[in-house]
Amino acid sequence: MSQEPLRIDIISDVMCPWCIIGYRQLARALAETDTPHEIYWHPFELNPEMPVEGQNMREHVAEKYGSTPEQSDQARAQMTALGDDLGFSFEFADDMRMHNTFATHQLLHWAGEQDRKHDLKMALFTAHFTHRRDLSDVQVLADIAAETGFDRDEALTVLADGRFAETVRAQERFWMQQGIRGVPAAVFDRQHLVTGAQGVENYTQILGQLQSSN
Repeated sequence: MSQEPLRIDIISDVMCPWCIIGYRQLARALAETDTPHEIYWHPFELNPEMPVEGQNMREHVAEKYGSTPEQSDQARAQMTALGDDLGFSFEFADDMRMHNTFATHQLLHWAGEQDRKHDLKMALFTAHFTHRRDLSDVQVLADIAAETGFDRDEALTVLADGRFAETVRAQERFWMQQGIRGVPAAVFDRQHLVTGAQGVENYTQILGQLQSSN
C-alpha cells in the first residue's frame, strides 16, 4: 500500500535568508528519508510597511533587531556557510537592500495557478540572495518570471492590474490569525507547526516522529 504524501505548508518571504536555508535543510531531510510529500507555499511579508525604495539591509537589520555591524557580519558568515553546505550561494554585499514583497507574492500566486509556484519561489530566492537583483522592480520580476518559463507580458499584466492582491492579503491574514508572526514556519500534516530553520538532523527527527505516529 503506497504511503500518502505528507502535506507541508510553508509560510515564508523571499527576503528572508533563513527561509531558503530552512527549506534546503528540509528538502535534504525529505530526500534522505525518502518521504513522499507535497509542499504548499504561502505568503508572509517581513516588512509590509517598507517604502517602495526599500532600505539598506545592514541599516534595516540594525534598526529592526539592534544588531551591531560585527553581529551582522557574523550572521552573514554563518548563513553563507550554511548555504554553501546546502548548495545555495549567498552573495551578501554592503549595498544590498531590503524590499517589500507584496508584488512578488502576487506573482507567486499567479505561478501557483499554473502549478509552478515552487519553481518561481526558488528563482526569486536566487535572484535576490545570489544575484542581488531588485525584486521591487516589476520589470525585474517579469524578467525572472520569463527566465523561469512564464510569459513575461502576462507577468507584467498581473503585476499592473493587481488581480491577485486581495487574495494574497486574505492568505496573509489567515496565517497571521493562525499565530504566525515570523518565518520560516512550516505546518506538517495540517497540525504540527515548526518555526525557524531547524537543521537537517532536526527535520529528519520530525519526519520520523510523523511517520511513526501515522
